[in-house]
Amino acid sequence: MTSGSHASPARSPRGPRRGRGLWRIGTPLVGLLSGALFAISAYNSEGTDLRPGRYTDLAALVDNEAADYDALEAHLDELTTEVTDLTANVDDRAVRRLRRQVETLEDPAGLSPRSGPGITVTLSDAPEEVINSTGRDLNLLVVHQQDIQAVVNAMWRGGASAVTIQGQRVVSTTGIKCHGNAVLLQGVPYAQPYVIQAVGHPPDLEDSVRGDIDVQYYLARAELPDISVGWDLETEDDIEAPAYDGLLGLSYAEPLG
Repeated sequence: MTSGSHASPARSPRGPRRGRGLWRIGTPLVGLLSGALFAISAYNSEGTDLRPGRYTDLAALVDNEAADYDALEAHLDELTTEVTDLTANVDDRAVRRLRRQVETLEDPAGLSPRSGPGITVTLSDAPEEVINSTGRDLNLLVVHQQDIQAVVNAMWRGGASAVTIQGQRVVSTTGIKCHGNAVLLQGVPYAQPYVIQAVGHPPDLEDSVRGDIDVQYYLARAELPDISVGWDLETEDDIEAPAYDGLLGLSYAEPLG
C-alpha cells in the first residue's frame, strides 16, 4: 500500500452529524420558547390587541368616547340621586344650615340652569379644499384651545351669566385642551365646529368678543382666503344653558408639614 493510499479512505462525517444533533435539540427549544411567548402575550393582553392600529376615523373615535362618557354620566346621576335622597332624610340642624348654604351657591357655581337672550359664536377649521391646496402652516388652518378660551373669556368680561361649549356648561373647573384633531372639554373629545353660547346682554357680549385682541387675531385669519378658518356670530332671543352635571370633587396640593 502506497503512502497515498492512507489518505483515500473516507473520514467519518463528524461535522454534519454534530450539526444535525444541534438541530434536533434546538428546534424543540425554539418551539417551546415560541409557545411560551404566545402564552405570555395572551395573558398580558387579556384578549385585546397588544399593538392596536391607529384610529383613522376621528368621528367614530369621538362618538365612542362620548358614548362612554354618557354611560358614566348616567351612573353618576344615579349615585347623585341616591346621595340626595339619603341626605334629605337626615333631620339635623347643622345639615339644614349647610344645605341652605349650598343652595345659595348653586347658581353662581353653575349648578342651576340659566336661560335668556345672548349670543352664539361658532368656530370651525378651514374648508377641506383650502387645507389641501394652501401652502400655509396647518396650525393656522384649525381651531385651537386658545381660540375657544379667548371667546369664552371675552364673554365673561362682557357680563355673561352662563356660558356653554357644545352644550356643556362652563364652570370654574372646566378644562379645554387640544387632543389631536379634537378638543377635550371636561375630559370628553369634541370635533369641530365648536359652538359657544353665552346668556347675557347681546350688545355687551358682542362688543366684548369682537374687541378681544386674541379674537381679533382669529378674525384676521378668518378673513384671509388661503386660511379661511370658520367664524360666525349670531344674536339669540333665547339660549338654554343647562346646569353643570359633571363631577364636583376637587383635587389640590397641600403644603408639607
